[in-house]
Amino acid sequence: MSLEDEIRASLEATFAPTTLVVINESHLHAGHAGDDGSGESHWRVEISAPSLEGKSRMAKHRAVHSALGTGIIGRIHALTLQIT
Repeated sequence: MSLEDEIRASLEATFAPTTLVVINESHLHAGHAGDDGSGESHWRVEISAPSLEGKSRMAKHRAVHSALGTGIIGRIHALTLQIT
C-alpha cells in the first residue's frame, strides 16, 4: 500500500469525510531540505468532515495528526492541511 493510500485510509476511517483530497507534492521539493529521495516526503491534504466542524484550527490539526498516527507522520517531512 502506498503512503497516499495509507493517508487516505486512515483519514477515511477516522472522519468519514465529505471531501478528501490527498496530493503528493514531493516533486515540487526535489533536492530541497527534507527530500529523502522517496518521492513521498511532502503532502497536501484537503479535508472536510462533520466531526471537525466547530473545532479550533489547532484542534482540527491535532485531530488529523492523531488520525494519521506516528507511523505515517514519522515518514512525512511536510504536511500541509486545508481543513474546512
